[in-house]
Amino acid sequence: MRISPFLSIVIPVYNEQGNTSLLTEAIEKALHDYKYEIIYVDDFSTDNTRQEIKALKNPNVALIELKRNYGQSSALAAGIEYARGNYIVTLDGDMQNDPSDIPRMLEIAIREEWDLVTGIRQKRKDNFVRTLPSKIANYIIRKATKFHITDAGCALKVMTAETAKGIPLYGEMHRFIALNAHIDGALITEVPVRHHPRKFGVSKYGLGRTFKVMNDLLLILFQRKYLQKPLYLFGNIGMLFFGTGMLINIYLIIVKLMGNDIGTRPLLLLGILLILVGIQFFTIGIVTDLLMRTYYESQNKTPYNIRKITTFENKEKKTALHVF
Repeated sequence: MRISPFLSIVIPVYNEQGNTSLLTEAIEKALHDYKYEIIYVDDFSTDNTRQEIKALKNPNVALIELKRNYGQSSALAAGIEYARGNYIVTLDGDMQNDPSDIPRMLEIAIREEWDLVTGIRQKRKDNFVRTLPSKIANYIIRKATKFHITDAGCALKVMTAETAKGIPLYGEMHRFIALNAHIDGALITEVPVRHHPRKFGVSKYGLGRTFKVMNDLLLILFQRKYLQKPLYLFGNIGMLFFGTGMLINIYLIIVKLMGNDIGTRPLLLLGILLILVGIQFFTIGIVTDLLMRTYYESQNKTPYNIRKITTFENKEKKTALHVF
């Protein structure tokens, strides 16, 4: 007999008046066979979103009110920190995600033992301003990380509490939940989900946020490849600059020995500059490497994550299986 999981539905909202009551109703209809809590995190809305949620007076609903507008990632982090369920579901508050997809995703997560199940929005109902940056980001993620994800920006996700609570969320990192979980060794799969047009309110996504997303993506890529050994990145760049500068200066020395004047040549300044920049990069690499060593050692952190340990012991001629 399988014990029914307890779900925490985490929904960040900002000026979603008109959507929250309909979304709550849709969630209750979809999850009538489950134990769950709905956690709305209001990111300092300026409309009546908070009042609308409070008016529900629903025992399954909790409202977290942030003191100011921190952004969707921080709102998600607050909700996940508060969540009590052994499975955590995230979705947007704009009614574009369909709560009826949650039971199917949860069943797949439990039956096939996935740490995270994320959606692939089918027939996406968004305009060009939202879809193009999303496609570009997905392409870069696949090429740069070898993590083959179709729709990293889909907000509808079902994950174990352990996975959700271990994901760093700041900046625009909510768009890279699956990538961060993958870096930590989570088992991830994708399933097609429904996508609906927005009925109330306006989209908070514009081209301006694209640059934030790209910066966060570059940060993740750096953390993935060089977090444990930043010297490999800065040292290689430093050696490239230093080596180029040395070649230029060796060339100029030969020119000088041949009787030519090199004091007024811009190439001399470039050679000296490249050597100094190369030394600087190498020094930054050493300092960053020491900082990362301090980070791991001072907090007793390890540069790896263990999923489980299985041992076999022979007691009275019987083999016992122990899973930690």
